[in-house]
Amino acid sequence: MSDRSVSVRFDAASAAYATRIEVGAHVLTADEPAAVGGGDTGPTPGELLLSALGSCTAITLRMYAQRKQWPLTGIEVAVSYGEDDKNKTVILRDVRIEGALDATQRERLLQVANACPVHKILTGTVEIPTTLS
Repeated sequence: MSDRSVSVRFDAASAAYATRIEVGAHVLTADEPAAVGGGDTGPTPGELLLSALGSCTAITLRMYAQRKQWPLTGIEVAVSYGEDDKNKTVILRDVRIEGALDATQRERLLQVANACPVHKILTGTVEIPTTLS
């Protein structure tokens, strides 16, 4: 387990649904769009989840390519989600890589993308024991 925890706090004095997220020395805000009563002061929780997958994918690919000394010059990851006809959530991830990479290297990078830590969390068995204090 990670020793880096995340703290999320809602305060009645803040915007309707805005929450303060603290991760180490970093502070972020999550909120909901104005159309649903939020203040649109930050990304939604779902957008943060998608950004975690996208950034993890890009970082993992860059680390791997650097280690292999492959000519990867750019990575763009677009992530979205929706439901299929069986009400199952489907996350779509489009990874665009730039550089003079051959077909074998590109195929290996696809495999590596599917092994990034956040991808493993989202596709594995997840338990969330929760306490209320």
